[in-house]
Amino acid sequence: MRSILLIVMVLCTALVSPAQQRWMVDSTRTRKDTLVLPTVEVQDQHVSPFLISRVNDVEAGAIYAAKKTERIKLENVIANTATNNTRQTMSGVAGLNIWESDGAGLQLGIGGRGLNPNRTSNFTTRQNGYDISADPLGYPESYYVPPMAALDRIDVVRGAGALRYGTQFGGVVNFVFKEGARTAPLSADASVTAGSFGFASAFARLGGTIDGTNYVALYQFRRADGWRPNSDFHQHLAYAAVTTNITSHVRLRADYTFMTYLAHQPGGLTDRMFETDPSQSVRARNWFNVNWNLASLTLDWFMSEQTSLRSIFFGNLSSRQALGNLDRINTVDMGGPRTMINGTFHSFGNETTIQHDLVVGDAPWSLLAGVRLYRGNSTQQQGDAADGSGPDFSFTNPDHLEGSDYTFPNDNAAAFAEALISITPEFRLVPGVRLEHITTRSDGYYALMVKDLAGNLVVDSLVYEQQERSRTIALVGLGASYLIGPIEIYANATQNYRSITFSDLRINNPNLVIDPNIEDERGYTLDLGVRGQVSDMISWDASAFYLRYNDKIGEVLRSDEAPLYLPYRYRTNIADAYTAGIEAVTDMDLTAMFWRGFDLPAIHWIINATVLQGEYLASDDPSIDGNAVEYVPSYVVRTGLNIKEGGFRLSLLWSFIGQQYSDASNAEYTASAVSGLIPSYNVADITIGYTFGMISVDASCNNVLGTSYFTRRADSYPGPGIIPAEPRSFFVTVKAEL
Repeated sequence: MRSILLIVMVLCTALVSPAQQRWMVDSTRTRKDTLVLPTVEVQDQHVSPFLISRVNDVEAGAIYAAKKTERIKLENVIANTATNNTRQTMSGVAGLNIWESDGAGLQLGIGGRGLNPNRTSNFTTRQNGYDISADPLGYPESYYVPPMAALDRIDVVRGAGALRYGTQFGGVVNFVFKEGARTAPLSADASVTAGSFGFASAFARLGGTIDGTNYVALYQFRRADGWRPNSDFHQHLAYAAVTTNITSHVRLRADYTFMTYLAHQPGGLTDRMFETDPSQSVRARNWFNVNWNLASLTLDWFMSEQTSLRSIFFGNLSSRQALGNLDRINTVDMGGPRTMINGTFHSFGNETTIQHDLVVGDAPWSLLAGVRLYRGNSTQQQGDAADGSGPDFSFTNPDHLEGSDYTFPNDNAAAFAEALISITPEFRLVPGVRLEHITTRSDGYYALMVKDLAGNLVVDSLVYEQQERSRTIALVGLGASYLIGPIEIYANATQNYRSITFSDLRINNPNLVIDPNIEDERGYTLDLGVRGQVSDMISWDASAFYLRYNDKIGEVLRSDEAPLYLPYRYRTNIADAYTAGIEAVTDMDLTAMFWRGFDLPAIHWIINATVLQGEYLASDDPSIDGNAVEYVPSYVVRTGLNIKEGGFRLSLLWSFIGQQYSDASNAEYTASAVSGLIPSYNVADITIGYTFGMISVDASCNNVLGTSYFTRRADSYPGPGIIPAEPRSFFVTVKAEL
């Protein structure tokens, strides 16, 4: 760790070295260099009329130039935000594979480029720039989803984001909350939503600016009965933030998030059950409980006109409990003790960056260096729990668990640096490097129980073990971009790395077995694309990518021992693999293109199309070699119309997703339904709204055609088995702004 800190100090010193500044820039000023401009007060940023734009080349604490980036401004999105409908909200993000595990967006499941969508674990997930997952390295699953109704924007940076944000192959997804009103001491808005299957939501927010201090606070309550039996839930969420200027050069921002929900889980289905009646439930005793607490403190120090420092302190004190019957879904729940998995996640960290912007010749340069320090301590317990049917989250034998009891300490230190180097005003290079040191530990026991043929327990012992893995990883990357008028050609090559998780070290699940010798993943991402915007008529981003994995972690189908030969998933380093594809997103203002000058509404046609391919290479298992990579649909297409005129708005969205495999064996059917094909599907959504004065009314119909489909096969909660997607549903939202 000392060596990493020394590297960062050297980098930071180099960035602000006066000698270096004199070498790079002539600081001599003459009278003709000076122009006094009138004072301009900036009230807000310019809002692009397009659904999707790209992130600015340089923003506070980050360089995004020459990277594949996407920015969603929520005020441009016409969608049902009360249910966190990801299919609508992120419809303009290229190639997303979205898991729909519940009808209310309690958990976010997105993947792309062949990455597993499970709780967005292959992306670094952040809120206002800091981590929100359970443990970014050891358990990067997201049990908390920021409320879409409260957001200003969502930024997505693909695999090249690994140099700045960490080692995930997917990149980063950053949810940015709205601030309070900047021009009023108090403003407020409130909305209520009612919908199908007993859905109800209430949302209230207030904020403003008083003596230069900006504040915002909000609360949301949601509940529903669910469209399947045993799928009711209720959720509470609160958020508050304060931003103030300590001096004219120092700004401080603090925020806090609390979220809790209790969800009844109906379990999964077999293929035959789904075909017969997808609304049925054969698990009445499964429950899921989440409590999430996040806090951060952000310091911005504007050291000079050219140099700034940002330091973010963040912490997470959270927990989740999963309770129910994890037996194969094709077996009947006969009652008896249930299995409970109890996890706690305690972590804190700091990420500090220093940024220096300058002009060399007539072209801008930006230099960035930073350090990240993180410590996490998670616990994972698994054992028998109460044999009733209610949400009783208590172990039957807390001192002698039938499954396991582990503590997972986790330390991480990283140093990183990037530079935007303008060779000419049109041609830019963006080199970068990240040095990461990771230490993961496990300390605890698992139960060893052996029964004879009569079911009598003949061995009952606890096996204690300790493990520690330390590794230092260096990642490098290089990006380039060339501007031709409004068109940019960009390319990027970045190394990626993903460490094994706590779930890869120890889990007791009859549907899933872990290879004890499983290792971390390494690889790289290549991007080549062209993007641009012509006035207010058309915006586009089309690119090709190649993502390479070495020793890709995945799951293959295995059979248990005689006499039952029950199938299960086996998670291991399967083989080297790749995914490749072409991603294209186009947003056209048809009115501006063809009917300019006519009194017509703004009609935007969005086309989001991705073609994908993935294959396993040189596997030691001949049954895997040449197989398709799981979660790689051959196509992902989302297209639709957004129409706005005055207070009127309308969104029509069609989604088409190709078939995909759920494991590396490319199994098409299994009796337990944990592995098998995920068939292709198409689904349509409509949202219509009108604003008159301070009142807005929006109506949504999701899955308009009533398509019966599913997006995932779960090996654990909320399954196991097929998780059916929600059928046709209706929602009405009334919102008032003061």
